[in-house]
Amino acid sequence: MMIEELHEDHWERYRNIRLAALENDGDAFGGNLESERLFPESEWRSKARQYIALVAVVDGEDIGMMSVENLQGDFGATCWVGSCWVNSKHRNKGALRALFEYLDSVAAQRDWLIQGLGVWVDNALAISAYQRLGFEKVGEKQESTRKPGLYYQRMIRKTPTT
Repeated sequence: MMIEELHEDHWERYRNIRLAALENDGDAFGGNLESERLFPESEWRSKARQYIALVAVVDGEDIGMMSVENLQGDFGATCWVGSCWVNSKHRNKGALRALFEYLDSVAAQRDWLIQGLGVWVDNALAISAYQRLGFEKVGEKQESTRKPGLYYQRMIRKTPTT
């Protein structure tokens, strides 16, 4: 398994894996498959500039991803992790861990030392996976602005090298 960073010129790969995630597990994300399918190239390029996409690749196939955004967030977070997804055929084979190990390996030079993320409060499997990676729940649950009536839990972890 390899981890690759996608940049703006890789917008089509970014789009394809994001749409696959929404198509297969749309209820795990704040986005909407129907609306994101309609995004023009310029929108995908803009997203690729705003977020760094890390993609897990096996035998030339993109099988998982996460996005990372530099920011000064709640609870001291210096980056926000989003869009975490692994293709169901490749789950429980270390892809999520590999993505976070890569993130950790470049954390000091990217100021990703305190990582934050949000996860739906009813997604017990994801919460458990993040806890195994060292994330802890922080703060109260928050209502989603993109999906009113749904709540997410913020989680924070310090890079193991800090």
